Amino acid sequence: MFSKNILFKNFQIKRNIKDIKKINKILKKELILSASLFNTLTTSYKYSFKKNIIKKYNNYHNINLIGMGGSILGTEAIHDFLKFKIKKKINFFNNLNNQIKLEPNRKSINLIISKSGNTLETISNSNLILKSQKKNKNIVITEAKSSFLNLLAKKLKAEIVEHKNYIGGRYSVLSEVGMLPAQLLGLNEAKFKRFNNLIKNKSFINSLITNVSFISNCVSQGKKNSVILNYDESSENLFRWYQQLTAESLGKKNKGIFPIISSMPKDNHSLLQLYLDGPKNNFFTFFGVLNEKTNNLDNSNLFGNFLNLKNKSVSQIVQAQRQATQIVFKKKKIPFRSIEVLKRNEETIGELFSFFVLETILLGRVMKVNPFDQPSVELIKTETSKILN
Repeated sequence: MFSKNILFKNFQIKRNIKDIKKINKILKKELILSASLFNTLTTSYKYSFKKNIIKKYNNYHNINLIGMGGSILGTEAIHDFLKFKIKKKINFFNNLNNQIKLEPNRKSINLIISKSGNTLETISNSNLILKSQKKNKNIVITEAKSSFLNLLAKKLKAEIVEHKNYIGGRYSVLSEVGMLPAQLLGLNEAKFKRFNNLIKNKSFINSLITNVSFISNCVSQGKKNSVILNYDESSENLFRWYQQLTAESLGKKNKGIFPIISSMPKDNHSLLQLYLDGPKNNFFTFFGVLNEKTNNLDNSNLFGNFLNLKNKSVSQIVQAQRQATQIVFKKKKIPFRSIEVLKRNEETIGELFSFFVLETILLGRVMKVNPFDQPSVELIKTETSKILN
């Protein structure tokens, strides 16, 4: 158990004491080396914007968020996970889109995010949005250095919020990048910050270290696919965030983990056969939310072999399918862990963000790759620029 919000069941394995001690030592060292980054996960982190910016734009009920990768994925995850709390409308522009259609007279904020300030897709989408909605208010989050977005922001007389240079995009969700939009959406940013609680929790640390030990051993044995069996539709973007975090942080030097998102129980009817009887190069994460309020089936139209569905809700059926799949996985000795959300709130998703960030950094150190750079991605940017010139 992580906390009162999350039930975590680790991979069922024998603990390797030597590995555990090694990873624990790495963790203690990393908490010092990456203290500035980890500080963004705590309530003591000092944002580069003042609180009055939230008050200033609080009456804007329409937000256009423009960014790529880590600049936008975290906010998408937060929005979908907590959408029942959010009354404002937010449009996400996370890929090049020629068909941008916005309501012409809607009072809106354009929130443009790019760490470098020179992200091609973000600049292109911003250009199209500014072209169609000239009266919008604009906020730009970017590094405090010379860049296209900094120059554009000054031209537009936009609010400029500094993206700290020591925070990589994929690690930025609990910094200005995710927390400014979260506050504009009416969420409580302080409740996301659970790092200090987790790091003092011995049960959490033991689970984390054992988990990292098992995954690193899986990778060394050729099991390099991390398959998320996601039973919660509202967490799809949480795992798209996880996908980028894992792929960009660990995919180097011919090493890495391939993160795969599988939508369940839909994929029972397409991919499950492969998972059960195909190549043994995967390890799995079951993810679900317990006790969600969902519609009950109509008893009057249930009969024969399906009488057992009487008085059942959709969430009960999904939970039964998840439990059944885990039973089969156990019988077939397929490695998996389970994460079950007990309460859907800011604290819960904040704990999940902190867990996956810690897991990824520790895996990078164990695999002897730098979890903070992305050297090959820059090659594509360079070649694209050459072609467009």
